Amino acid sequence: MDSGKRLIFRLNRLRERLWFRPLLFSVLSVISVFAARIIDGSELSALLPSISRATVETLLSILAASMLVIATFAVGSMVAAYTSASSNGTPRAFGLVLRDDVSQIAHSAFVGSFIFSVVARVAVEEGYFEPTGYFTIFAVAMCVFAIVILVFVRWVDRIARLGLLGPIIDKTERATMLMLQDRLRAPLLGGKPAGAEPFKGQAVPVPSPGHLQEIHVRKLQSWAEEANARLRLAALPGDFLMPGDPLAWVAFDSPPDSEDWPEAVSGCFTLGPDRVFDQDPRFGFVVLSEIAVRALSPGINDPGTANKVIQTMIRLLHFWYRQPVEHTAESACDRIEVPELSMRGVFNDAFTAIGRDGAGMVEVAVTLQRALASLAGLDNRAMAEAADDHARMALARAEKALVMAEDLAAVRRAAGIER
Repeated sequence: MDSGKRLIFRLNRLRERLWFRPLLFSVLSVISVFAARIIDGSELSALLPSISRATVETLLSILAASMLVIATFAVGSMVAAYTSASSNGTPRAFGLVLRDDVSQIAHSAFVGSFIFSVVARVAVEEGYFEPTGYFTIFAVAMCVFAIVILVFVRWVDRIARLGLLGPIIDKTERATMLMLQDRLRAPLLGGKPAGAEPFKGQAVPVPSPGHLQEIHVRKLQSWAEEANARLRLAALPGDFLMPGDPLAWVAFDSPPDSEDWPEAVSGCFTLGPDRVFDQDPRFGFVVLSEIAVRALSPGINDPGTANKVIQTMIRLLHFWYRQPVEHTAESACDRIEVPELSMRGVFNDAFTAIGRDGAGMVEVAVTLQRALASLAGLDNRAMAEAADDHARMALARAEKALVMAEDLAAVRRAAGIER
């Protein structure tokens, strides 16, 4: 299971590279050209009709010229959409926009079609094919035309919305929902709960500063079994760690065999310059909060977007509350102690900035109080306490920011203080 998650983590990083899928499509295009030569010597050559070389060359010339223009246009449109997403939303949402499958498939199809047409035309002009091969290349080229048209029509509809705030919020919500589902399936990343008492062990220092992106818990478990050791994690994915901070504490049941065990333990942690969504559901709330704060800035003044973000967060938190946590009778990684995800930390990520910057807008302050009241009414002590604290802080800020008595009264009614 851990190796599968590591593979998904690597694939997610590749999906954020614009060269990955065009490279795959280009390789497939070249393979398809040389595969057409195989049909020349097969039994199918007697069944397939022949086609003139001039027709194939003309078709490939049109395909090469048009695909180069469309691919260039696609790159320009995608860059404009990415810039719009970063400026309208938040730079932290840029990775989600880069993962847009429709845009990447469209760009890859255009580049792959151009590579196919160039390689195929060179092969045709050099006499690489027999008459049956010409028909095969012609048939493949017509299929490429059909695919490009369908992809282009779908992509135009997507690129028109890619940089807008609505789709960015929706993408962030879906990514956060997936991370919450993963965390519900493994609340402690496969480990066992960390005890309340201090852990007596040696600290594993952070090798370099950065955000903790991924923890390979099963790999840690395998090392702990071999080294006859127990570990308690000192950080969770999403935390920014500095030199001197501990990654984990390790306690040995017997003296270690080698002195390089800290490097073996730190190799089970992936650190990077940026936060990523993998294993980090709190990051989704950070991104949503930043989108709302940007919308509340004086230069934009868009309380509607802030309210939409609050409503999105409420859906996510209600989903988190409703879904059952899949506890196992015995932890698969019983040598690894993992701290629980802090509910108060999630609420700080989600609502602190909105409560501060939206205190002077009555519509945002009312929506926030209603949202927090709904969370405070849930049968979850940690969630209710965090919601009550943030409702109190948001109300205190609104009392200082709002000028009109009617506005303040509306916020108080939403908070349940006045009727």
